Amino acid sequence: MEFRRLGRSGLNVSEISYGNWITHGSQVEEDAAHACVRAALDAGITTFDTADVYANTKAESVLGRALKGQRREGLEIFTKVFWPTGPGGPNDRGLGRKHIMESANASLKRLGTDYVDLYQAHRFDRTVPLEETFLAFADLVRQGKVLYVGVSEWTAEQITRGAALARELNVPLISNQPQYSMLWRVIEEQVVPASEREGISQIVWSPIAQGVLTGKYQPGATPPPGSRATDEASGKGFIANWLRDDVLTAVQNLKPLADDAGLSLAQLAVAWVLQNPNVASAIIGASRPEQVGENAKAAGVKLDADLLAKIDSVLDGVIERDPSLTVTP
Repeated sequence: MEFRRLGRSGLNVSEISYGNWITHGSQVEEDAAHACVRAALDAGITTFDTADVYANTKAESVLGRALKGQRREGLEIFTKVFWPTGPGGPNDRGLGRKHIMESANASLKRLGTDYVDLYQAHRFDRTVPLEETFLAFADLVRQGKVLYVGVSEWTAEQITRGAALARELNVPLISNQPQYSMLWRVIEEQVVPASEREGISQIVWSPIAQGVLTGKYQPGATPPPGSRATDEASGKGFIANWLRDDVLTAVQNLKPLADDAGLSLAQLAVAWVLQNPNVASAIIGASRPEQVGENAKAAGVKLDADLLAKIDSVLDGVIERDPSLTVTP
């Protein structure tokens, strides 16, 4: 496993991080979830990403139990706040002070830890003054419950505003967590340049485009039984946008490039996002332990300029680049 610094901070994270959106607490049984976490640890992954909203808090609890007994200082545990959890009361969502403070304390209990390494604003909250949000984050940092702060799916303008306020309050804002893959490149034009200016790294989710970049979905064919595209609990709605024949045909045409590089299509996809120097880590998820070990092999892989150009050529016409698609509720 290779490691990178997160933003301008002193925090090192594994190039491949393990995330449990969709899987833990919903898609897979707890024994399987624990096996996937053990596989991640065996692969050298030290960075684990979750959120309070995943499986309505259950994912945090599963991850906490799966990591129990591990040396805490050897892990980087990330979680998030914004979306509604619990019964959905009037203060059970958003980035107001009450919800942030209560959510942070609840997350720590579920994760079985005294602190999280990174606490992330899961979306931008237009209904709450940014000053209120960052003051709450600053207090959590000073209490020792949060070491660093990040955001997720914020626009370039929101990142710039947040970074300015973070500096004023001495909040260590070091990361953004956007969707990013060979097919979804909407952060490249605006978000990445703004992040570079502010000393912020990307921790990217869905580097294999919900599984489409594994090549298992064939143009003109019914999705394989048990795959994410057939399971409502596994994010069927997210992957549906990619199940077009033009996209699936282009992905199949990547196979010879992956073969020549000695990589699977999934490894090629994960390695591709890591070629962006502003990306510190790529989040992978899994329903089976062997998936973790295979995808983790993308760490440290260098793709030459010729291969990157060929990938662009093969995918020309199906890549989404519109920066306006980075949106918040």
